[in-house]
Amino acid sequence: MKALILVGGFGTRLRPLTFSMPKPLVDFGNKPMILHQIEALKDAGVTELVLAINHQQPEVMLNFMKEYEKKLDIKITFSQETEPLGTAGPLALARDKLVDDSGEPFFVLNSDVICEYPLLEMIEFHKNHGAEASIMVTKVDDPSKYGVVVMEEGATERVESFVEKPLHFVGNKINAGIYLLNPSVLDRIELRRTSIEKEIFPEIVLEKKLYAMVLPGFWMDIGQPKDYIAGQRMYLDFLRRKAPEELVATGDHVIGNVLVDETAVIGDGCLIGPDVVIGPGCVIDSGVRLLGCTVMRGVCIKEHACVSNSIVGWDSTVGKWARVVNMTVLGKDVHVGDAEVYNSGAVIEEPQMVVM
Repeated sequence: MKALILVGGFGTRLRPLTFSMPKPLVDFGNKPMILHQIEALKDAGVTELVLAINHQQPEVMLNFMKEYEKKLDIKITFSQETEPLGTAGPLALARDKLVDDSGEPFFVLNSDVICEYPLLEMIEFHKNHGAEASIMVTKVDDPSKYGVVVMEEGATERVESFVEKPLHFVGNKINAGIYLLNPSVLDRIELRRTSIEKEIFPEIVLEKKLYAMVLPGFWMDIGQPKDYIAGQRMYLDFLRRKAPEELVATGDHVIGNVLVDETAVIGDGCLIGPDVVIGPGCVIDSGVRLLGCTVMRGVCIKEHACVSNSIVGWDSTVGKWARVVNMTVLGKDVHVGDAEVYNSGAVIEEPQMVVM
């Protein structure tokens, strides 16, 4: 079975982290974002994966994938656009990599999506409905800022229409960014900048061949900091339910769900959690308070500092008594000084020193 992951975005919403690393390789839950998807696809029986990348993806992306191609025993190839092709054009560009004599459907995933990835269930859903295309949808409390998927009444699970950012309530199910498509869908896509959501899916809807599976469990597009932090909370809660052995941090200094790499060092008198991820090689000095945050590889948090609802990028330092709060994002190799420096909602590029 084959799959394609759309990784062509420039990661502007996650800057400054994406100044140092392509967005798919930014850590989430102590592993690169895209690795969550690759592992799920592998578990669902995918043996060949195509990454649709843009013309500005650096060599680090290629080198990383070569490493994991060997580790996971999955064939990974690249389809590189020379100009932006939207969300459907990359499928046309990669047609020769996706189509073979088997006629089997293939997965398409947006690289920003984190969820429980019920891909085996989706394969069964697709076959049972005889669909040309199946999409996953997820329920949200406020659908007004999304494209809403309207489904026929009853139990058909057939898609009736798409409504982009509706002014009035038409439903609460939105596109979750995970598709299972028959090869015939590629015949509908021209090699140009094309939107699969606005141009291709509505065409399939008119022929009553598009079905929607409601995604069980959590879902989040983690392409911007506030959603990254919200998605991390959901992901850690998922680990608590399905893989509690991964949340090994325990003791009086830990509150709630905390994921700590085994190479991290944590000092005395700290209070950590809930919803914290600490990466490899981190040093958390005594008296530190961490909650609702990510501390990436090689970070040092000095005595009595506090990091809350923020992201601390690789190899950065937060000084003694400093405060990094309210969705602050530190890029790679940023150094926040001592003496009660207070950063609230800041976005700080690398490398630099932040002082009073």
